[in-house]
Amino acid sequence: MRKLMGRATAAALLSAASVAGVVLAPGTAQAASYNSACGSGYREIDHLTLNGYGTVFLTYSSSTGKNCVVTVRNQPGAALYMNALVRLAGSANWIGDYDYYTTYAGPVYVSAAGRCIDWGGEIEGAYEYRLNVHCG
Repeated sequence: MRKLMGRATAAALLSAASVAGVVLAPGTAQAASYNSACGSGYREIDHLTLNGYGTVFLTYSSSTGKNCVVTVRNQPGAALYMNALVRLAGSANWIGDYDYYTTYAGPVYVSAAGRCIDWGGEIEGAYEYRLNVHCG
């Protein structure tokens, strides 16, 4: 499910991303690994750990020239609120997949040749975002 988020929502996310804060942390779990949800030819170029809940993976395909983001839970189970987000840096709208999922959110894609991106994700209130990064 790919959706575009409006300016108000994007502004709220940026405000939230600038404040360090995570709600309750789950018990110890094995770290999530990239699940190849972006498709063949995508390789992991970065990741963000979500305080014991899971990991947000940023991947890139040189054949398509696209970046892809997927948020993966450490332990699949009952559906939790999750999102995976990406956009061209400075763009008003995020490309996102956000809903209640049992395993992962995404994939979401953006073509960013010669541009920087903003990306990140969330699982149940634990979030990480990076802005104006991975330029090229």
